[in-house]
Amino acid sequence: MMFDGDPMKVEVPKIQDVLARDPYLKPYEREIRRRYGCFKKLLDHINTAEGGLEKFSRGYEFYGLHVNLDNSITCTEWAPLAQGLFLKGDFNGWNKCSHPFRKLDFGKWEINIPANPDGSCPIKHLSKVKIGVMTSKDKVGVLTPKDAMGDRLCPWASYVVQPPKTEGTAFDHHFWNPPPDQRYTFKRPRPRRPLSLKVYECHVGIGTDQPKVGTYKEFAANVLPRVVKLGYNAIQIMAIMEHAYYASFGYQVTSFFAASSRYGTPEELKELVDTAHGMGLFVMLDVVHSHASKNVLDGLNEFDGSDSCYFHGGSRGVHSLWDSRLFNYSSWEVLRFLLSNLRWYLEEYKFDGFRFDGVTSMLYHSHGMGEGFSGGYHEYFGLNVDTEALVYLMLANHMLHELHPDIITVAEDVSGMPGLCRPVEEGGGGFDYRLGMAIPDMWIKLLKEKSDDDWNMGNICHLLENRRYMEKTIAYAESHDQALVGDKTIAFWLMDKEMYTHMSKMSSPSLIIDRGLALHKMIRLITHGLGGEGYLNFMGNEFGHPEWLDFPRIGNQESYHYARRQWHLTDDPLLKYQYLNNFDAAMNHLEEKHGWLHAQPGYTSTKHEGDKVIVFERANCVFVFNFHTSKSYTDYKIGIGACGKYKIALDTDAEEFGGHKLLDHNTEFYTNNEGYNNRPCSMMVYIPCRVAIVLEKVG
Repeated sequence: MMFDGDPMKVEVPKIQDVLARDPYLKPYEREIRRRYGCFKKLLDHINTAEGGLEKFSRGYEFYGLHVNLDNSITCTEWAPLAQGLFLKGDFNGWNKCSHPFRKLDFGKWEINIPANPDGSCPIKHLSKVKIGVMTSKDKVGVLTPKDAMGDRLCPWASYVVQPPKTEGTAFDHHFWNPPPDQRYTFKRPRPRRPLSLKVYECHVGIGTDQPKVGTYKEFAANVLPRVVKLGYNAIQIMAIMEHAYYASFGYQVTSFFAASSRYGTPEELKELVDTAHGMGLFVMLDVVHSHASKNVLDGLNEFDGSDSCYFHGGSRGVHSLWDSRLFNYSSWEVLRFLLSNLRWYLEEYKFDGFRFDGVTSMLYHSHGMGEGFSGGYHEYFGLNVDTEALVYLMLANHMLHELHPDIITVAEDVSGMPGLCRPVEEGGGGFDYRLGMAIPDMWIKLLKEKSDDDWNMGNICHLLENRRYMEKTIAYAESHDQALVGDKTIAFWLMDKEMYTHMSKMSSPSLIIDRGLALHKMIRLITHGLGGEGYLNFMGNEFGHPEWLDFPRIGNQESYHYARRQWHLTDDPLLKYQYLNNFDAAMNHLEEKHGWLHAQPGYTSTKHEGDKVIVFERANCVFVFNFHTSKSYTDYKIGIGACGKYKIALDTDAEEFGGHKLLDHNTEFYTNNEGYNNRPCSMMVYIPCRVAIVLEKVG
């Protein structure tokens, strides 16, 4: 994969654009060209050897179990170091030797099973199948008996199911081949790519308020309407790729092509996606290509008997912190597998985008462990960068955007690598967005370590504004990470035990709850307005969901009590959770009207430490925040960029949001021509303590 020519002679179509935009990249031009050269060399090789990415990324049409037109079966696998492969299952009474594969070139194996005498398929829909893999050596390198065989699941299996506990714990591959009348047919077109991306991060299994695993059908019927009502235009679904351990949150994938059977069938997932499309929702998949489960019996690990089939051999192939396996991105068949995996979800399930998990781990040989990432450019262009992984990400983004121009890809990267979210033709990584992962860390740090009086307005603004120019960021105050057991959501940091006693409208007044409701809304609004070009919320956090998220595990006696969302809390008219829910919806709908997320970054004119006031403008809206614990300001002077008449469009203190109704929404604000804080106009506003308002220009 490595480029062996002179990097400075590599033609990167738009490299001058990125160098002009960021002169600090100029000393690293050679390295940018070298990386692009590696990408271009690999792409050219695929075009020559495989007939292009379009064909290369359809590996699922060749590998795995397939029914031919005459109802015969063909199964092809890649197991380069195996000594023999055998297909067994319900269809042959689990005879381990009656159906051997024949060996092909390049580590491939194939078997053909003719149709039954009556013309029917020899392997019935939903029948169990496994692949027996004969190896020559055991794990410590000792020769084994000739007939030693281990069971494996097909890496391309599209439906795997966990058996009853009395039958074992390893998942079984159930051959998915439903009759035509049981296959779901998509009815709605894909929605267009949103200009302002507002993402509702969600998990199907916890989408019910019952102590159980929720289903695709329940999610489509009960959760999707909530998402639309809240004003989000995209959902990001977690834990879809099958994972043997539910409590891993989907991040220890065992079967990459299998949509999790916990929630229902593949056809029911298709129906969920199609239903979301009918509601105008963009549907994104949380994809895990950064690592894989170490499971052998129902995972990719040691598929051919070695530790280096799909993964790097030895220590390079193990993530010490996650206790998982790491892909070998220089392997031809691994590239085919991963690119085909993306294509599978794009074509088979009609997903509209992907959030790539663990990108920082992929980009660096250190996997980001022990790295401070100070922002020095040497950290992004040194020997610590894993070129093979970076080139895979460039190739994946190039392929996806070629196949589906409206697609959106998001990188979970904490390092801030320059160019990661710029097009590949600029020498970038090709992602559309990165997650603003430092933002929730800032809020938690403030709530955990600082009193309200010690919040620094300048630091808050700096962190929200600190992103690479023309590299889009998805801002969020908290995600699933902060909701997990062992951590606390913002609502819990703010209100903790008081949430159990004072969230009823009938309960006695509580200063803790008043403060919590006020700051919860302000934190979300300033993050939404100033923090990025997209916004994300994890399901339930919009209404301050109490308690953490904890999946069934031995430590909690396999309880589902915390592995659910308590929707009744926000639906109950006697509880205060509805206030936060109402505000979240109002915030999103106002953004939809003005489009500040796809406008130019906000201009901050006021960061007053003594007054604890922040003022910024974005998309013809003026955002005013008073974080002071006790001081309210009448006739507070603020700078304005566009002269005219303004009215209050959003007020965190409004009655429907649980506020004290201190502001008159009929008030009209007129600018004067007296400049202030480097703005050409100014106006006077009333801004109470712990209140934020958004003023919209109406004349």
